[in-house]
Amino acid sequence: MSEAIRPSTRIEEPRLTTRRREKRRIPRHVQLALPLALAGLISLLVSGNALRPFERVITIEAKMASKSDYFKDPEVQRMLLKHGIRVDIRRLGSRGIVQQSLEGMDVVFPSGQPAAKLILDKVNRSVRSARPFVTPLVLATFRDYAETLAKAGVATAQTAPDGGKTLYYNLDMQKFMDLLDGKYCETSEEDDGSDCPGARVGADDEKDGVYDQDGDTKDELADTWNGIGFDNVNQGESNKGRVLVRTSNVCESNSAGTYLSILSFVANGNEVPVADDSEGDTLATGGPLPEGPLQDLANKVKPLINLQGMWADEQADSYFSGEGESIAPLAVIYEHQYLAHQLDRYKKHKKQDTQRVLLYPTPFALTEPQLIALTDEGDRLVELIEKDNGLRQRATELGFRVRFSGEDGSSDQLNAYLSKHGVQVPARNNDRTKVDIPDLNVLEKIINHVGRCSPPEEDTP
Repeated sequence: MSEAIRPSTRIEEPRLTTRRREKRRIPRHVQLALPLALAGLISLLVSGNALRPFERVITIEAKMASKSDYFKDPEVQRMLLKHGIRVDIRRLGSRGIVQQSLEGMDVVFPSGQPAAKLILDKVNRSVRSARPFVTPLVLATFRDYAETLAKAGVATAQTAPDGGKTLYYNLDMQKFMDLLDGKYCETSEEDDGSDCPGARVGADDEKDGVYDQDGDTKDELADTWNGIGFDNVNQGESNKGRVLVRTSNVCESNSAGTYLSILSFVANGNEVPVADDSEGDTLATGGPLPEGPLQDLANKVKPLINLQGMWADEQADSYFSGEGESIAPLAVIYEHQYLAHQLDRYKKHKKQDTQRVLLYPTPFALTEPQLIALTDEGDRLVELIEKDNGLRQRATELGFRVRFSGEDGSSDQLNAYLSKHGVQVPARNNDRTKVDIPDLNVLEKIINHVGRCSPPEEDTP
């Protein structure tokens, strides 16, 4: 019997199934961002900043006074970073910079020439320096107090171009110092009070003196705000405090030292104080201020500084604070600080701060801050400040009078910028009497006598 035929087993080859992958879509938010990223990359390539994160940025170590405001400005910092420079600032007064060691510093930036000369005397290298701008010393106050001084014949309002409230007043320093000296100011019914600023004259009174509205003699009101008419000018307001100017510490600050120079100049008959033959020898050898005309002058102006308390902080910070009028009705600051405040105020609110005003002293004093390089890295920064047009233009925008605009305190560029940006332009004072800083030895002796200053630190060799 034949074998049964078995059915054949058919084994099929396995089928390979190919899945069709869906095309991955780019998220919509990424699609939207791509053009912006591409535009940013093109901008970096064009500007040369594409590799900026990989470039070396050097840090400049600096000691600076009030002009550190310039280097703390975000726009200035951005422009410096474009050149691979970052500035690390330690802020203190100009004379404070002189008094401390300069070890480890690349640059210093005192606010005036006296401190700059002292620093240059300490440096044992050929230095590069720049004086990029100037700024006048001013007295900052509030409108009620400025109007009181104007009514007393001590200040004169400048005319606002639109006939509105002025921001600026000219201050007669000789008359103003008569209010500061604490002495009783006498007048009589026969004179008009012109020799006694702010005195209230009683026409029917027999006694000489300063009188109130009831005709009573008020000796204790002499040289107080109410004593010169604050409560009359501002009905319902009263201030029995003395007429004082708040300054920084004269031992540390250029602004206080410059203010002291103005007081000394005026007290010396609008002449620069100089040492006579007997005083000159002592000044050259060091030591305290010797007896003589200079010591007499220093003693005369000392109360006008010491009565202020000689605060060590920056006066502009207090003045522009919300409590500025309560802290001090009068403060010594720099013009650029006030103009920067007004420019910023107009930018944010489209109007000026008409409550805060400036008093321009007559005679006047300009300050010339000097950027001094102490290292090769410091040289790079000084060179940039001298030559970079963008950095110079930014100085104008921050209220400085850039030196290429003129060195007499009148800057066409600054005035044009103020006018364009809604801020009243200060008028040129017809009295162009300028306070010249005394010889460095003379000034130092007067400052040390008035402030009883500590000796400076010595750099370790």
